[in-house]
Amino acid sequence: MNLRRRLAAEALGTALLLAIVIGSGIMGEQLAGGNAAIALLANSLATGAGLAALIHIFGPVSGAHFNPLVSIAEAMRSGLPWREVPLYVAVQVAGAFAGTAATHLMFAKPAFFASQHVRAGWPMLWSEAVAAFGLLLAILAVSQTRPGAVPFAVGAYITAAYWFTASTSFANPAVTLARAASDTFAGIRPGDAPGFIAAQTIGAIAAVCLYRWLYPPGPKH
Repeated sequence: MNLRRRLAAEALGTALLLAIVIGSGIMGEQLAGGNAAIALLANSLATGAGLAALIHIFGPVSGAHFNPLVSIAEAMRSGLPWREVPLYVAVQVAGAFAGTAATHLMFAKPAFFASQHVRAGWPMLWSEAVAAFGLLLAILAVSQTRPGAVPFAVGAYITAAYWFTASTSFANPAVTLARAASDTFAGIRPGDAPGFIAAQTIGAIAAVCLYRWLYPPGPKH
């Protein structure tokens, strides 16, 4: 597939992912009447369903990574040339910020405004390591055993991880950076973002290592 088309798909897909995450968070909070559980339920269901749809749409074009960790993991198993990884990451981050701005404008908010949502402390960092570990393992394993089920597996995992992690499962450096520019239900304080990204990276590395052990390459003929 043409590189320009793949990069465009990654940028647009990541932008739409941020629109889903942030937009459903804003709408959920507005309609929940102060009930944080209802707001989180709306946010998680919309994100899981939307992510499954986006993978179906853009997967045949770019692989539907929407996440620097996924692009790096794919390069590690020779699913993406290493020379293209920086390009994938760049358009994912750009798309994430574009999606954030577009969503804010839909809700009559500034295009970017720094989040005040505190997500600090070891429990949050551990949560992000676990969230990224599970996400990467799900993507790598299911793409090898049942490729057609990847959209459903990823959507289901993210929906669940919103609830079983204290951090509500960002599990994505591009998403984390963009959500730091959104002082909404889905936001994260900019000062907390580097710790999240470091924890996500550690979790992703652990997932790749376990994947390689669980699914060793077959014998060469």
